[in-house]
Amino acid sequence: MTQGTAEILSSAELMAEYRSKRLPIVTQKLQFEGVEGRDVYNITAPFEDDGELVIAGRVENRDTEYSDVLFFTCQDGTWRPRTSARVFRNLQDPFVTRIRGQLVFGGVEVWPNPIDPNRIEYRTAFYRGDNVEDLRLFAVGPQYMKDIRLIELPDGRLGVFTRPSGSGYGFGKIGFTTIGDFDDLTPWAIAHAPLIQNCFVDDEWGGPNELHLLSNGLIGVLGHIACFDSQGNRHYRSMVFSFDPVSRATSQIKVIASRDDFEPGAAKRPDLVDVLFSGGLVRRPDGMAELYAGVSDAEAHKAVIVDPFIEYEH
Repeated sequence: MTQGTAEILSSAELMAEYRSKRLPIVTQKLQFEGVEGRDVYNITAPFEDDGELVIAGRVENRDTEYSDVLFFTCQDGTWRPRTSARVFRNLQDPFVTRIRGQLVFGGVEVWPNPIDPNRIEYRTAFYRGDNVEDLRLFAVGPQYMKDIRLIELPDGRLGVFTRPSGSGYGFGKIGFTTIGDFDDLTPWAIAHAPLIQNCFVDDEWGGPNELHLLSNGLIGVLGHIACFDSQGNRHYRSMVFSFDPVSRATSQIKVIASRDDFEPGAAKRPDLVDVLFSGGLVRRPDGMAELYAGVSDAEAHKAVIVDPFIEYEH
């Protein structure tokens, strides 16, 4: 596979391909308590911290974009805030990974524009530490960039996936670069990551949500692909593709789940009903995988699907 061989398909084409091969999916709405009636969505997959499974989730009132990120543990099938964990204020869309033995955590930091309080400013913030209680800020991304993700490569370098948008990039493309160490994760390095080709048609967008190092050295990218319809409604689907960090070759994007795979539920706004935002994926030894996702910007669900990365390892 060489760079440029992956075909660029629209969301409509990808969805038609997905529907033609769709298998029944077992799904479950996750239950949360202890959040004072606020919504929990755009969660991470569960990860182990000090011997306990933990989920980070975006916690938000229905009428605002200003959210907190809380860490939850599961008791009797219900997720409740971990009382010992810090609450990350004014942070959206958490993500976690492990690099060089450390927990790396981040999200989208938001604050009001000092001139126009109705406008939200944002950037990605990165924290690391030995565990959830030890997380310390170590880097921030460029202003107005979400969906920046890190992965430890086999040679010890760090891979950085980016999502530039705006002038020349439309609603959002995906870039990739490598750095030597955490200290090299600067706004300049992130902003100058070369684009990955063959991701989205010009009037659509997407981004990486979680990265998996595959057995053959490729990177399995879990992400989302999105578009507007003629009425201005947003349509987000969970997708994956493989990426070779050496040759920069990519596979064709494939949709792995859509909103209508999951049970009906609440939505933040009418234009966000058809939104499925990939949070994380747990690969299982039985060839299946658990997909954790935010649904309609109001709920968190889980689906059991065929492991979408297996085909890239053969």
